Amino acid sequence: MKLVVTGGSRGIGRAVVLASVQAGHDVVFGYRTDRAAAEQTMALAAEAAPARRCHGVQVDQRDAEACEAFADAARHHLDGVDAVVANAGINRDALAFTMDDDTWKEVIDTNLSGSFYIARAFLPDLLACGAGRLVFVGSIAAGGLSGQANYAASKAGIEGLSRTLAKEYARKGLTSNVVVPGFFDTDLTRASMSPQQQSFWTQFCPAGRMGELEEVAAAVLFLCTRASSFVNGAVLPVTGGLDWSP
Repeated sequence: MKLVVTGGSRGIGRAVVLASVQAGHDVVFGYRTDRAAAEQTMALAAEAAPARRCHGVQVDQRDAEACEAFADAARHHLDGVDAVVANAGINRDALAFTMDDDTWKEVIDTNLSGSFYIARAFLPDLLACGAGRLVFVGSIAAGGLSGQANYAASKAGIEGLSRTLAKEYARKGLTSNVVVPGFFDTDLTRASMSPQQQSFWTQFCPAGRMGELEEVAAAVLFLCTRASSFVNGAVLPVTGGLDWSP
């Protein structure tokens, strides 16, 4: 399989990249600014699976033309694309009353518009292969979360976007699904949550622990394979029950 992952230089994206090459797939991943982290991902992939191709390509997914150029680069490195994981995202937290326009727009442009631009850029490849796979990384914040109006709206929008693509292109063999991670130890989590908040949510989670990045990567990879061919328009929680606990 030839796989594209956005936001692949760290966190969940890096875990998906490494799981992919270990499973025998070739990967192109996108990153926005951190070249050193991207090079580390490529080095880890080469160590884990020397025979597999893994290339990092810089892209700002807020820019539709940049996403088209990223798709061209992926085609060049992979000679085709079978699956796309739209993982890249940011958060900029503030209460709704104090959230300024730039804070709102940056998150919506990156998370929601960026995911659409990426999906649109790769749709020709995914439809041409006859069994294309789109996987978006969502969030439990899609149901609403205090201090995250922009982030919650972007993730709720991703669920609607994914279901629409599933309805529009299922007859062409495409599946489009969302994986919703719970509480994982990532740069995004560490930046947005205090140690006290992390402890609270870990205790609140029925599983009583944070998720392992390999666990969410495995769920993403399942949705990228032909084994998931009858799973379409789904929202798959990988949360340890955090999203339904009292």
